Amino acid sequence: MYTLPAEWYQQDAVLLAWPHEKTEWGSILDTIEPVYLNLCQAITQREKLVLIVRDYDLKSKVIDQFIAHNIDIRQIQFVIAVNNDIWIRDYGPITLINDKDELKILNFAFNGWGQKYEDIGYQSVLDNHINDQILAQCANKAIPTESPFFVLEGGAIESDGNRTLLTTKSCLLNPNRNPQLTQTQIEAFLRDILGVKTIFWLKHGHLQGDDTDSHIDTLVRFAPNQTLVYVSCDDRSDTHYDDLKCLETELKALRTPDGNAYHLIPLPWPQPKYNEDGDRLPASYANYLIINGAVLVPTYRDQKDNQALKQVQTAYPRHKVIGIDCLPLIREFGSLHCMTMQLPKGFLKS
Repeated sequence: MYTLPAEWYQQDAVLLAWPHEKTEWGSILDTIEPVYLNLCQAITQREKLVLIVRDYDLKSKVIDQFIAHNIDIRQIQFVIAVNNDIWIRDYGPITLINDKDELKILNFAFNGWGQKYEDIGYQSVLDNHINDQILAQCANKAIPTESPFFVLEGGAIESDGNRTLLTTKSCLLNPNRNPQLTQTQIEAFLRDILGVKTIFWLKHGHLQGDDTDSHIDTLVRFAPNQTLVYVSCDDRSDTHYDDLKCLETELKALRTPDGNAYHLIPLPWPQPKYNEDGDRLPASYANYLIINGAVLVPTYRDQKDNQALKQVQTAYPRHKVIGIDCLPLIREFGSLHCMTMQLPKGFLKS
């Protein structure tokens, strides 16, 4: 049986999509590209990087930047493909494994987080078809693939690698994704397609500025040894306080397959971050990326950054914890995990 692995399963590479002038980042490339360079440096020191670039001209420019920043381009495999945006977590391939360490690739439908921005001209059609290029240009051809007729973003699901899945009702049950299906039908589908046994549906947890309908990767993450890492708020005056306390109560009630409570590790609450229009931004320390031997944690130039790094280190004692400045990223309402997708060992063609 194939099942969704934990993110700390051994990886071949991390998948990224480089921003360009025809994305939302066009006017602030000089601000966002340093984030990418820091991230690419950290990844290529530990595993390969699969990088989507819109054309060969951009590929050449990116290579020049890598050379200038001493990033090992031998660790990078480029995919030439045109994309709408950088949030590859939500439209990239989702990979399953079985007990023989064989893989299966799932290519779900992506509709731009419930067609949220179509009224202002955003289209997701290029992102929705980008997996075809990834599979054609870099995937191991021996891996079976499937394209379910179902809208699902990678940021909406979190696995412990032991057939338990975390998700939120506000996202997966939202009628802007799969309105023809009931919760019972969606749950049956997820059990079958992802090979999971237990699904925890969380009712609470929302960050202002989040436009994903509460993706789980902004709120709660699995860690080894039956541990949950989660966003907490200690500021009673903050509008998030009551709802995140309810989320904490939900997590305390969850039980592992052997009937025990999970070990809970709360993440600190950073100071509010705003954009130029006064909109609050979703600065979540839970939006971290696990790679081979390390956990890359978003930081926000905040006094709570160091505390967040220490808490994540507690959750992943065998990994090196590295902070990545992601304050520029949340200007477009996403963070580190949202812009990446891990590719498990065996994904890449030799």
